[in-house]
Amino acid sequence: MVVKIALVILAVCVGGILALELLLRAIFGFGNPLIYLPDPEIGYLLAPSQRLRRFGNLIEINQYSMRGPEVAPQPPPETIRLLLLGDSVANGGWWTDGEEIISALMAKRLSTTYSPVEVLNASANSWGPRNQLAFVRRFGTFGARTLVLLLNTDDLFAGPPSSVVVGRSRFYPASKPNGAIAEVLSRYLFPPPPEPSLPQETGDIVGHNLEAIRQLQQLARSANSQFLLAITPLQRETSPSGPRDYELRARERLHQFTQQQQIPYLDLLSAFQTHAVPATLYRDHIHLSSQGNQLVSEAICQALQQLF
Repeated sequence: MVVKIALVILAVCVGGILALELLLRAIFGFGNPLIYLPDPEIGYLLAPSQRLRRFGNLIEINQYSMRGPEVAPQPPPETIRLLLLGDSVANGGWWTDGEEIISALMAKRLSTTYSPVEVLNASANSWGPRNQLAFVRRFGTFGARTLVLLLNTDDLFAGPPSSVVVGRSRFYPASKPNGAIAEVLSRYLFPPPPEPSLPQETGDIVGHNLEAIRQLQQLARSANSQFLLAITPLQRETSPSGPRDYELRARERLHQFTQQQQIPYLDLLSAFQTHAVPATLYRDHIHLSSQGNQLVSEAICQALQQLF
């Protein structure tokens, strides 16, 4: 009798664990996070050809490590192709469904006037201008009519490409976890491992990033493409106090730089500050909500229509 009871208890526990594992996978997508690859020039890339759901949101990474479905190396005839370069704001992360990322919203809006339109999305968490430059050097412009570089204020201070975080930070896994339960435990219950230290850079960091932007513009010109630069603010920059002094100086340098280089420039700080409720444009201090994505996509599309 005791043995039978023990077996029943064991069966119930095993069944409960299996049910929890399946539930965490099916509803939340745990056990199947996006995987990153280290890269000596770009720093890191999203591993190509991934398709998964996280918290109900569809995430596709194509064969070129871009967010979105697979694409041909060159656009089909009569198709307007754009290439959006960015960081996690452009990428949308696990919190944004594929149909609601900025590039998808741009394609929908522009397709009402210009048809057909493709907007490719080359982006990854914490990429800065030098990561984006290295990506274009590696893969080219894909026949894009226009390259759109979408930055946020922090990107002006981004360091050089580095792969030190891949496989060492829980935000940049290099392999799948041992199941959904194991991922939940490591992410939310166990103490996180210490974050690896990024390489320290001295000198004119803003200047290094401006130079990367200049080189991106040159690559666009050599490919007979237009180039548009847009920048979104941090949430605290939309408060009455506005950007901090060092951010104001960097923004002014960027503004003067775009004038010198004759780069079409879209600064979204004013649009965010004058919004009725700026906080609704954000999901945290830097990443945008669906309303924020909509505002940015509409503003970029208006600027593109002037270029076209």
